[in-house]
Parts: sequence; C-alpha cells; structure tokens
Amino acid sequence: MKIALLGATGRTGRHVLTTALERGHGITVLVRDADRLPKAVADDVTTVVGDSTDPSALTALLADTQGVISALGPTSKEPDLHANTARELVAIMRASGPNRFVGVSGAGMNVPGDQKSRRDRIISWLINTVGGDVVKDKPAEYNIWAASGMDWTLVRPPRLMDGPATGRLEHHAHRSPSSTQITRADLATFLVDILENATYVSAAPFVANEKAQ
Repeated sequence: MKIALLGATGRTGRHVLTTALERGHGITVLVRDADRLPKAVADDVTTVVGDSTDPSALTALLADTQGVISALGPTSKEPDLHANTARELVAIMRASGPNRFVGVSGAGMNVPGDQKSRRDRIISWLINTVGGDVVKDKPAEYNIWAASGMDWTLVRPPRLMDGPATGRLEHHAHRSPSSTQITRADLATFLVDILENATYVSAAPFVANEKAQ
C-alpha cells in the first residue's frame, strides 16, 4: 500500500514511519523541514515539504496513495491545527482520493455512545475544562470527519509514553480500557494495523497498553 503520512518527524510519527516501512509499504511524508526526517529512512520515502493546511502540499502528498495516517500532535501555537487540516484533507480526498484516513485524537474527547469509566469521565471533564483551545480542536476535528463521508478513524489514546513496543494492546470502540497509558511505538503499530485491516471505520476507538496484572 502507498501511504500518505502527516507528522512523520514527531515522536509518534517516527514510529509510524518505521513500522510502515518495515511492513513494505510505500510512504509519502509531508514535513515542514526535511532535515528532521530520520536519516536512516530519509532515502526510503517520498518527501513533500509544506504545511498540513496548505491545499497544494496536501494534494502532492495524497497523489497516488491508498490511505492517510496523521500523527500530528497538538500545539499551542496552532490551536485549531487538526480541524483545519481535516477540513483541507476532506476536500481533497472527496475530489481525488484516497478514501481512507486514520488519525490520532485523545482519550479526553467524548463521542456519542461512549461508556467511559468513572475515572475516565473525571479525567475527561478536567481536560475539557482546563485544556483551552487545543482541547476544543479535537471535537471540531471529529465533527468534520464524522460528516465527511470518508472511511475515517480517529484513535483515542491515553497518556503517551516513550519506550519500545510491548505488543500488548487493549482497544474498544466506546468502552474505557483498564490502563491509562500507551507507548508511542504501540500506538504506531495500532495505527498501521487499522489502516491495513480497515477496522474501526467511522469510529473513534480507545486504545491503551494492557494493564499489568
């Protein structure tokens, strides 16, 4: 599969990049600074330099691809980055494809049908109360994808941790996982898995590392 990847130079995006390459996928990345790409894989990808809200850069990124993964992280400098990116992506995908999108949201976001634990309801309330404009970006992005008609998935991880992949994941469409953390490497694996397998289409699943017994 040829995959378009946003956020390839971030702490999660680097894991997505290496995981997808190890599985034999072709990758086109959109970066603001090509020098930030890991040198070990820079020659193995097609690079588009630009901004994730620039239609011309996104058009070049999506050309001849079969799926999109976004590992863009939140930033206080651009509190509406994810909604603006989603809006531009949807317009281009409707016009020329691809149809499949997988992105990273956050466990604090609430969607219809959720069955969050009391712990996670409290955490979500705190995040949405004190998180400011960056937190508001997540439901705005969700609403855009939910109305898009695309085959989209927005993954909701809890606290992201550095460290190697464990291979031990718990994921549910609406029910809170037992753990409150996940390694970025495991999150990357999950993102590539659901793109390959077309699972959780039109859904915002929770994913976390399995809680230690």
